[in-house]
Amino acid sequence: MITAECSECGGAVSFKSAPILHELIRCPECGAELEVVTLEPVTMAPAPTEEEDWGE
Repeated sequence: MITAECSECGGAVSFKSAPILHELIRCPECGAELEVVTLEPVTMAPAPTEEEDWGE
């Protein structure tokens, strides 16, 4: 099992299978939505928020 550190709370986030670049995952400790930004080593950052395009 692969684990990485939550960029928000420092808690452990576990992956059942190999993570995929830009995969979104929720931290089980703080609930933050995170995005996998690197694979070697696995690091995560807060997931980008979707912005309204207002029909553009």
